[in-house]
Amino acid sequence: MAKYVLWGTYCDNVEEKRAPHRQAHLDGLKAQKESGILVTIGPTRDLRQVFAIYDAPDQDTVEKLVQGDPYWQNGIWTEYEVKEWIQAF
Repeated sequence: MAKYVLWGTYCDNVEEKRAPHRQAHLDGLKAQKESGILVTIGPTRDLRQVFAIYDAPDQDTVEKLVQGDPYWQNGIWTEYEVKEWIQAF
């Protein structure tokens, strides 16, 4: 499988706006991690961006996971970009 990186942005007032969706978001990420497709994910310290690495069969799979996430569906993530990544080391 190929590796993919995701960079996305958060909405303003993210800590307040994410609260009602946070548990569903974390549950989904846990399932992705347990299945092996999600390598890592997390926000930047300033809570302006999110970064993730996926081990997936194709980019479409990653984009479907992002679009199915409660943070995307509820405007917590405001935009994202997925790129295939060549892991050199």
